[in-house]
Amino acid sequence: MSINEKNTSPTESVVNIPIDKLKDFADHPFSVRDDDAMQQTVESIKQFGVLVPGIARPLPDGTFELIAGHRRKQASAVAGLDDMPIIVRDIDRNAATIIMVDSNLQRENILPSEKAKAYKMKLEAIKRQAGRPGKNSAQVGQNFEGKTSRAQIAENSPDSSSQIQRYIRLNELEPELLQLVDEGKIGMTPAVEISYLKPDEQRLLIETIDSEQATPSFSQAQRMRRLSGEGKLNDDTILGIMLEQKKPENWNLTLPMEKIRKYFPRSYTPQRMEETILKLLDMWMRQQKRQRDQQR
Repeated sequence: MSINEKNTSPTESVVNIPIDKLKDFADHPFSVRDDDAMQQTVESIKQFGVLVPGIARPLPDGTFELIAGHRRKQASAVAGLDDMPIIVRDIDRNAATIIMVDSNLQRENILPSEKAKAYKMKLEAIKRQAGRPGKNSAQVGQNFEGKTSRAQIAENSPDSSSQIQRYIRLNELEPELLQLVDEGKIGMTPAVEISYLKPDEQRLLIETIDSEQATPSFSQAQRMRRLSGEGKLNDDTILGIMLEQKKPENWNLTLPMEKIRKYFPRSYTPQRMEETILKLLDMWMRQQKRQRDQQR
């Protein structure tokens, strides 16, 4: 099917473009989910067509890179359409990246990992536009109008510049930890603290989370970050910090004598029983550590 032009202007035009000529934006950070909202979009397109055109830019090979409208493209394909209306803009990659991020951030139910990747992409695009190399961090430079990168990236964004900085930090997390953030099992503030741990320290934390079935609180994550900076964070210190979460303040354990007396000689005093129990628990903890070490 040919590309049928609907409307033109000196800078852009609206055309019907075959879906197979629309390429997804490279490294697109937002997932297209087959959820209830997608099914509603499909039904709407079947009944009314695509009411809001997507945005794409032309590529040298005659195809188009989709900037905005990935969900509409998917829904159009499911609805059986061959093409969809597209606003064609002849812009460079940096400008396209900024539009892609800004247009998608208006959606609901965006995962923290999606925002993290999107804000990083936008930051790097802004820096390239200003002639600065893109970096993983959100270190602040200034453009010719005196605006910092942090201020620029917050434009057209639902988040504050400080919140955006925190989202960008999430890119330093190991994938398994970032998934726990997406699942709501690790909060945003502890996740930012954890992002400052070295990769091998993060992997040790992942193992501890898996074995203890617990995730760190903000204060625990802060302690891990401090110990990491001091070069004192290892599997033992991580385990010790994580175990503290399970111990309420002023926690006491009472074992009825009638339940434990049968395990000790009649000559054992209560104090000696306590000492023996603690020794056995210490042996058990060391055995658990050896088993974790062997599994690595």
